[in-house]
Amino acid sequence: MGKNLIVAQSGGPSAAINATLAGVIAAAQEAGAVDRVYGGLHGIEGIQAGKIVDLTGFADFARLRATPAMALGSCRCKLPPVTERDAEIYRRLREIFAHFDIGYFLYIGGNDSMDTVDKLSSLFAGEADAPVVVGVPKTIDNDLPMTDHTPGYGSAARYLAVTMDEIIQDTAIYNVPAVTIVEVMGRNAGWLTLAAGMPRFTGGTKPDIIALPEVPFDENEFLRQVREKLRHTPNVVAAVSEGLRDGNGAYVGSSAKSGAVDVFGHTYLSGVGKYLEGLVKREIGCKVRSIELNLMQRCSAHLAAGVDLEEGFALGRAGVEAALRGETGRMIAVERISDSPYAMRLRTVAVSEVANQEQLVPEKWRDLDDPEAVRGIRNYILPLMQGDVPQFRNEFGMNTYVSFLNWKYAE
Repeated sequence: MGKNLIVAQSGGPSAAINATLAGVIAAAQEAGAVDRVYGGLHGIEGIQAGKIVDLTGFADFARLRATPAMALGSCRCKLPPVTERDAEIYRRLREIFAHFDIGYFLYIGGNDSMDTVDKLSSLFAGEADAPVVVGVPKTIDNDLPMTDHTPGYGSAARYLAVTMDEIIQDTAIYNVPAVTIVEVMGRNAGWLTLAAGMPRFTGGTKPDIIALPEVPFDENEFLRQVREKLRHTPNVVAAVSEGLRDGNGAYVGSSAKSGAVDVFGHTYLSGVGKYLEGLVKREIGCKVRSIELNLMQRCSAHLAAGVDLEEGFALGRAGVEAALRGETGRMIAVERISDSPYAMRLRTVAVSEVANQEQLVPEKWRDLDDPEAVRGIRNYILPLMQGDVPQFRNEFGMNTYVSFLNWKYAE
């Protein structure tokens, strides 16, 4: 009999994270070294609370791959420093891992989730019969270092590109001066905002303005661009990141934000679109609206990219393989081999080089009027958006998904 494996999800949802979960479960079921496969509900918080389900017999992989959000639920939990080894949560995790005879722990998530992987692998380092801890990446923000991209980004990019294209079509029908400001997720990294710019990067003329968080935002320059664009087109469309900062590093429209922060110290962002709407209305006086895409860009399964889900599944399998090799404190990463034809391979990297770090849009891609930058952006994003995903519908034509949230806990 082998050791048992437990997998959990953490952070924000995506359209691909359940494909990764499916890859983990499938590979673990096939592995002779794994006895039982468990899932922790609501991340590390749920595990320490004993909220664990048995996935050993799970078989509905196709439906799980197509299920958006997080079938095991999520949490945002910052573990204490490893120096606090006697902290209650560490004591409880040791009890749970021992009770369920856990030999392998896989955590699927982004920057902050890799912090958990890093701390737990350090906590158990050097201990006899310690569980192997492996990180498997996901984040629509695409801001993890040491990997070419992350599962979830391709589907979010596809949603943003398609939705922006439809907004452009909608706003083009009237010959009345108007400005539409579309607010896109992205605290510090502009990868999603670049995706919203794909209608322009692939041959169109809009969005007219694309504002990345990596580039200091000047309100006067923004107004100048809007006025200039209105001289040539009655309908100006702007894609702006929620994390825009001015030259002093302050969030644009910060006076309109709540100021609240999460457990990792991240400020809750939203409202930059509404703030810029008020600015344009006050300073220019034309018709103006703002659109905050908000949650919809995170896991819209109807626009999920097939490549994204295939890679997510592959990363889940690779996570199990790395765990069985004993690669504790590592994260699965994507290495791009070619843009056209698109090809990649998987490897592992030290999670300590990923945790709490960010990969921003490279400086060479921040001048969006540079044809070479546009070519690089297009070649990078387009392969990740390809492929359709089968949908599973009930007799009423509604999509049906997988959720473990009502399952009976394992004992």
